[in-house]
Order: sequence, then structure tokens, then C-alpha cells
Amino acid sequence: MLTQIGDDCLIMAQAHIAHDCLLGDHVIMANAATLAGHVIIENRANIGAYSGVHQFCRVGQEAYIGGYSVVVKDALPFALTVGNHARCYGLNTTGMKRRGYSREAIKSLHHAFHLLLSAKLNTTQALEQIRSELANSPEVDALVQFIEGSQRGVIK
Repeated sequence: MLTQIGDDCLIMAQAHIAHDCLLGDHVIMANAATLAGHVIIENRANIGAYSGVHQFCRVGQEAYIGGYSVVVKDALPFALTVGNHARCYGLNTTGMKRRGYSREAIKSLHHAFHLLLSAKLNTTQALEQIRSELANSPEVDALVQFIEGSQRGVIK
């Protein structure tokens, strides 16, 4: 029963953070971005202007939620998520390059997102293939753990 905001966050005009929300470090909430209660925003996520995140949803680390989006399931880490209702459009490659992620990390995540979003596999099959092919990437491990920990399902 605590709303907690991490270090070095940028919360712009008219943004709303409801009860029982947890924001990690370096989170950006653009103008009028809205979080319902019990939302978790992980480190370095960016919530675009006039976007809404439904109660009990999570937004993963390094995720980018585009402006005017409506998030009703968990938004994947390292992903570009946009729309009403939001859809995942793949890896936030530009954001990862700006933050200094290695080429290997970006390549591994790009392949993981391909398996999740484009390979015509269901989520369970995709996770099995990701685990077998991309076992040595901490970023991929974080993605897999995020999906496995989802209570509401993830946006694909």
C-alpha cells in the first residue's frame, strides 16, 4: 500500500501516478501520462504523452510506450509498444543504442523478439526456443523472466 518513485525520474506536467504504484529509476512519464493503481514501471521505461496504463499492469525495463497508447496487459521490456489498445512493434533498437547496449545484446534481443512476435509460435513455444538458442544473454533472461512472471498476459 505504497506509491514509490525511484531516483532520477522525469515526470512531466499533468502526469498522474495513482495509489500503490512502483516506479523504478530513470523513468520518464511525458505530459498527461496516467498510471492506474498497482502499476509497476521498471527502470528506464518511457511512458508517452497522454498514454494510460491499466491497473495491475507492468511496464518492463527500457520499454517505450508511444504517445496516446492504452496499455491493458504487461508491456514487454526493451520493446516499442504503441496504440489503442497497444501492440508490440518489436525491439526498441534506437533506445538500446543510445543507452550503450552491446551489439551482441541487441542482436540477441532482436532474435528473441522475432521468435515472440513473427515466428508463428505461441508464447510457450517461443519461450522454449528462446531458452535453447539464447541462453547466455542477461537481457534475454530478463525478457523471459518478465513474461513468465506476468499475471495479466503480455502485449504481443
